[in-house]
Amino acid sequence: MFSDPFFWLSLAIAIILGYLTRHLLVSKQAGSAEEKIKLKLEEAQTQAKGVVLEAKDKAALLLEEVKKEEKEGKSQLLKFEDRLIKKEESLEKQFADIVSQKGFLEKGISDVGAKKLEIEELRKQILVELEKVARLSVEDAKKQVLDRIKEDHGIELAKALQKLEKERREEIEKKSLDIITSAIQRYSRSHVADITTSVFQLQDEELKGKIIGREGRNIRTLERLTGVEFIIDETPDAVVISSFDPLRREVARLALEKLVKDGRIQPAKIEEKVEEAKQELNKRIEEIGENAVLEVGVIGIPKEIITLLGRLYFRSSFGQNVLIHSIEMAHISGMIASELGVNVEIAKKGALLHDLGKVIDHEVEGSHVEIGIKLLKKYGVDERIVAAMQSHHEEYPFSSPESYIVAAADILSAARPGARRGTMENYIKRLQDLEKIAMTFEGVKNAYAVSAGREIRVFVVPEKIDDFGALQLAKNIASKIETDLNYPGEIKVNVIREMRAVEVAR
Repeated sequence: MFSDPFFWLSLAIAIILGYLTRHLLVSKQAGSAEEKIKLKLEEAQTQAKGVVLEAKDKAALLLEEVKKEEKEGKSQLLKFEDRLIKKEESLEKQFADIVSQKGFLEKGISDVGAKKLEIEELRKQILVELEKVARLSVEDAKKQVLDRIKEDHGIELAKALQKLEKERREEIEKKSLDIITSAIQRYSRSHVADITTSVFQLQDEELKGKIIGREGRNIRTLERLTGVEFIIDETPDAVVISSFDPLRREVARLALEKLVKDGRIQPAKIEEKVEEAKQELNKRIEEIGENAVLEVGVIGIPKEIITLLGRLYFRSSFGQNVLIHSIEMAHISGMIASELGVNVEIAKKGALLHDLGKVIDHEVEGSHVEIGIKLLKKYGVDERIVAAMQSHHEEYPFSSPESYIVAAADILSAARPGARRGTMENYIKRLQDLEKIAMTFEGVKNAYAVSAGREIRVFVVPEKIDDFGALQLAKNIASKIETDLNYPGEIKVNVIREMRAVEVAR
């Protein structure tokens, strides 16, 4: 078969035909791909043209908007420049008006000055002519006019002066209140520190850390439960307890003492010890009140009043312990009442309870006398005792011999040298100086310093001093006291003129 020529010819023809067929197929496929590429290219070119046209349109619109905004900006700028020009023109006009008015005013001032000089010269000429006609100088004429006014309208002038003085005094008192308030805030530190702080001594400096506690828990608990402030600073072995309330300070001191002795300082233990301190202080107050009553030697005082008396031990007045002062008064009152033959027990009780209102005078509105009266009446105390104590500051009239005795005992106890901040010698000298100053004025008959030197009563000769003169004398005495003496508070000058007409019928 392989030797047959026809076979080989056929094979060759078949190969040639296969090649030609494949070539045709490949050519056809290539032509189809080229057409696709060509179509894609045309499509892309079409899209590109569309994008370009769209971009051109947007650019044109944007350019148009920019031109429009530029035009509007230029328009606003022109308007603003126009307003500025108008404003400038207005200011220039106003400035011109001001300059014109200034010149007018200067001319007016000059004219007024010239007229004033003319009037002053004319006034002098008139005065000279009047002096020639009246044969009196200006000073003599003033004196005569004033004398005539005093004679005819003395009472009206006195009333007017009193009114002016009252208004002036009210104004001065208002200003003085502000000054005093400021002074108290600035300069009362040393005295306030003495009466509002207690110092607790520590055995070990390390105890300060325990008292403070972690993140200050212990000291915050102490301050919250006791109502005081604990000051822990660089002062060695000491903690300062600060509060205006002496009872709270004492509770805090006792609680801190108990905690230090126990050694366990923690919030739960603090609450326990504070409560124990309060109970202990209450018992101590009752004991102090009972001891005071026993020392004075009186009976029949209600238990509530005795407790309040114990609280007075923690109050002071002018540096004097109020309870000790009351006990002193009770002894003095008892001795005076015994000598005079009046009720000794009433006098003692009135003296012992006279300052009872000071226990809660910071809690209740009113003076300590009024508060004390309410407390005594509340607990059914004898009305005679109330009458005896209510007059010790002369707020109420003296209604019994015992009331005079209590007032006298109060003065004696407070005036005892060393009892308060001031001595008896200084007190007496101030009274004498007041009386001497008053007696230096002409027409004064007698002068007496009363109310612990807070008032001086001056008696004048009515033939030498009239009503208007009495008013002027009071002013002169007050002025001289202000100049010559140093004293706390104020002193009232009371000038008394008495005219008696006596005739005998026969």
